Amino acid sequence: MSPLPDSQTEPDGSAILRVLSYNIRSMRDDTAALARVITACAPDLVLVQEAPLFFRWRKKLAALASASGLVILTGGATAAGPAILCSLRATVERTEDVLLPLTPGLHRRGFATAVARFGGVRLGVLSCHLSLDKDERYEQSGMLLDRLAGMGVEHAVAGGDLNERPDGPAFRRLAGTLQDCWATAPWGAEHTWTPSDPYQRIDAVLATRGVEVLGCGVPLGHPGVSEADLRSATDHLPVLAALRVPATP
Repeated sequence: MSPLPDSQTEPDGSAILRVLSYNIRSMRDDTAALARVITACAPDLVLVQEAPLFFRWRKKLAALASASGLVILTGGATAAGPAILCSLRATVERTEDVLLPLTPGLHRRGFATAVARFGGVRLGVLSCHLSLDKDERYEQSGMLLDRLAGMGVEHAVAGGDLNERPDGPAFRRLAGTLQDCWATAPWGAEHTWTPSDPYQRIDAVLATRGVEVLGCGVPLGHPGVSEADLRSATDHLPVLAALRVPATP
């Protein structure tokens, strides 16, 4: 497997960014393995799902960020689970945690969102964990697109646990407007669930059309990422993307 490009600023002012989307199952598994996987992927941004929600949740998420050489950008319990971690390369312009309408009998869902700068690049960022209910999930996919459109940025990346395969209506709705980064430039492995026997892709990184996708997929075989760590870290496999984002005019 050829390596993904390293994070860097290009001579024309564009930036190559590494974005990791990862459902961490409330850090109920092997947190040391989880931190090793994240560290080995060397991400600029981590779009987290199922961050801890209850007792000392901020402390737990901050410990994971620190162990991975990152900091918390936004999210966690305030977004009902989605969160964003970032490297010190990022300059944060603004953040907003969004709680979505609650359907009685179903889990509360939300978005963690931010606008960040990487040198001369300005980027909207969104982490999501869509509903298990088909109809609610489709509605949330529209809310995600509306949220990105309202962020006032030309370029954006979204990622998360979509709880749906690429042929499902919510996934197809998102991929009709955004780039499904794995389908655009497949790299590594495809399937994200379950780690012990991966057979379906329900997690994704998505980007607006002006972003160049250099490669995206599950980092199996990536230097420093072991299969043992991937199996023991959580119940999903991560999705790593390398993106070239144009400089902001």
